[in-house]
Amino acid sequence: MERVSVVGSSGAGKSTFARDLAQRLGVRHVELDAIFHLPNWEELPVEEFRAAVTAEVAKPAWVVDGNYSHVQDLVWERADTVIWLDLSRPLVMRRVIPRTVARVVRRTELWNGNREPWSNLWSRDPSTSIIAWAWTSHAELRERYELAASDPRWASLRFIRVRTPRDARTLLSDARS
Repeated sequence: MERVSVVGSSGAGKSTFARDLAQRLGVRHVELDAIFHLPNWEELPVEEFRAAVTAEVAKPAWVVDGNYSHVQDLVWERADTVIWLDLSRPLVMRRVIPRTVARVVRRTELWNGNREPWSNLWSRDPSTSIIAWAWTSHAELRERYELAASDPRWASLRFIRVRTPRDARTLLSDARS
């Protein structure tokens, strides 16, 4: 594994896993959220996002985390491995709710000065609440990656489907450093 894409539902632990894997492999960690989300939650225009990601994945070795369909082709055309954190929806929700509450209360900076808004704690709108997004996107992402794993376009990629936190820990401990 030299060029790895880590995907999965919000709350599955993509960023933490990707950061740990990159450290073990001795390669760069690229968090797509940090590129896409500009200050004040502005979104980087798609063409600029694609250009920034193209520059990152042109490097010889990396671990990229994120589910952005606008750049998946760029990442996967250079990747050798896709690690899909496919945790159950109940587990994802048990993770994303406390994480969001902690980020809101502590005013934790995420990317480029952005912080979780208080509305994330009660909004049911997936476009504005990470909790609602994690709930509503879970099945869609599962279907997307099940199809991708069997798509001939991605036959050159090694897909690793991780279904439990224990499997994730085992994968990390087996990664070369």
